[in-house]
Amino acid sequence: MVSVQNLETRQSPASPVLSEQRSPNQQLIPLTAVTSDQGTLTVGDCDVVDLVKQFGSPLYIVDEHTVRVACQQYRQAFEQFYPGESQVLYASKAWNCLAICALVASEGLGIDVVSGGELYTALQAGVDSAKLYLHGNNKSQDELKLAIANHCTIIADNWLELDLLVELVQELAPEHSPRVMFRMTPGIECHTHEYIRTGHLDSKFGFDPGQFSDLLTFAQKHSEINWVGLHAHIGSQIFELQPHQDLTSVIVSWLEQAHQAGLPMQELNVGGGLGIRYVESDDPPSILTWSQVVCEGIAKACQAKQLPYPKLLCEPGRSLIGSACLTAYTVGSQKTVPGVRTYLSVDGGMSDNPRPITYQSLYSPVIANRMTEAASETVTIAGKHCESGDILLKDAALPPSQPGDILVILGTGAYNYSMASNYNRLPRPAAVLVQAGEANLIVQRETFQDLIRHDCLPSRLQPV
Repeated sequence: MVSVQNLETRQSPASPVLSEQRSPNQQLIPLTAVTSDQGTLTVGDCDVVDLVKQFGSPLYIVDEHTVRVACQQYRQAFEQFYPGESQVLYASKAWNCLAICALVASEGLGIDVVSGGELYTALQAGVDSAKLYLHGNNKSQDELKLAIANHCTIIADNWLELDLLVELVQELAPEHSPRVMFRMTPGIECHTHEYIRTGHLDSKFGFDPGQFSDLLTFAQKHSEINWVGLHAHIGSQIFELQPHQDLTSVIVSWLEQAHQAGLPMQELNVGGGLGIRYVESDDPPSILTWSQVVCEGIAKACQAKQLPYPKLLCEPGRSLIGSACLTAYTVGSQKTVPGVRTYLSVDGGMSDNPRPITYQSLYSPVIANRMTEAASETVTIAGKHCESGDILLKDAALPPSQPGDILVILGTGAYNYSMASNYNRLPRPAAVLVQAGEANLIVQRETFQDLIRHDCLPSRLQPV
């Protein structure tokens, strides 16, 4: 359990000096989280217990200040350590909704999207389409048309997509010539869950290194497309720096080959992957350190090959939003299996946070209305779904709790809301954005009516 002392050390605002700022991805809790005089958890000067009373539970609570600090640290670090032009893109698959897109855009970030739905959301949020980058290993024709029509950059992933792009340019006329990057598979291994490793050769994403010369030949034949650069990404929730250092050398070597082939590509995108601290033992590098490794690696590689500095892009997702959010639940029933464990059930679970059952992910919990009490019990936090595997956390140290207490799971900003489902027909939770004592609803809680909104009942099955 996060101690009161740990919470109190996080009260001071981020320093204006970049090197002295606390890196949000290294914190278990949002930067504004403190314990109130009443012994309750507050975030963004909003009492979590009061937020649940107002908005219900389960409830996603996002600290605006923490998101902004993370955005600023990435942007300022790239400006400090990279001698050329740079652009930070938010990997919005971590959490894509109107408010989050608008928030990161207000800090000068672009957005990387992986579907037509994410692209549409970002456009509706008012994000500059010139700062939108469309990913995907199996983009549909409609998704590509939407990107081309809005002058977004497309990260091409396979040969079928390249052929489709050529056809679409001919159909849509030359004035819609798209900006396209090649996504390459760098063949770099990293230590993370196999489901979120993307840089190794056995990956569904990107072109293999052996195909690069053929890609350059293809690009030379199709000058109607604006071939702007190269992209590579090695995975997610990574604590090592060496794989990213290795990536800088590999991607610049491809850039050199492109220049030698008469294709002076002007952008390099190194993806994201920086991990966050979910539990006390996690020790990710800071945003500053990761950015310095990437920026200096690209700059030195370009200098060694006497290449002009390309525009450098990166795509952080989890490290921007993950630690900024927590999920508040209401405690319900308890069951003790003598000599085995005690189950503490909450009013959510795998439908609002599928990561434990999918990735065996670990989290840190607190009881929001018992922040000053000692964590004297060990419990297993169970969700309410009809699934034995619906366990949010095993062997959690918590104070003794009662039904009606507010249990909080920390670090739920990334891949919780975005992966939420209606399993067992549970409505998806609401989400609020907190800042300076103000809480704004950014996602409405679903209703039972929402659950059947798209159901169709044939006339022969309708009740008489």
